[in-house]
Amino acid sequence: MRNISRKILLVLASMLAIAVATPALAHKKAIKRAPAPAAQEFRLFGPSNIVVEARRYIGTNPTKRKSLWCAAFMNLVLERAGYRTTGSDMASSFASLGVRVSGPQVGAIAVMSRGPAGGHVGVVSGIDPKGNPIVLSGNTWNRSTGGKRTVSEAVYPKGRVYAYVMPD
Repeated sequence: MRNISRKILLVLASMLAIAVATPALAHKKAIKRAPAPAAQEFRLFGPSNIVVEARRYIGTNPTKRKSLWCAAFMNLVLERAGYRTTGSDMASSFASLGVRVSGPQVGAIAVMSRGPAGGHVGVVSGIDPKGNPIVLSGNTWNRSTGGKRTVSEAVYPKGRVYAYVMPD
């Protein structure tokens, strides 16, 4: 019964994330950080609250770091959404954070390769028609901000993701 209830909550969470996504994707401007709600307020909605929390920072760099901050951003989002963090600056550390899932799901953490010398991490906010994840992540190059690295939402090739993890 618990698994069925969890699945129903995940479906509802996905629907909520899509409803919240529409205005966020429409304007692509920096969003001022609103006060974070108490973690228990959103825990009922499942992992999509991670998407909601991450969207608060689109167009900004909430970590204030100059480089290599995608993992720091993901840890910040997880902490503010009431989830366990890795405490690491390595993107790969997220591959073992929660429960592995076989493909992209809204609210899942996507752990990606970035060539032979690094990785990237973000949260899945949607899936495009070809099955590629739409990912919210930090430390991404952004043309609209004059090349500054910010939090943004983009489609990533599904072949680049080597782990999807639902945080616990």
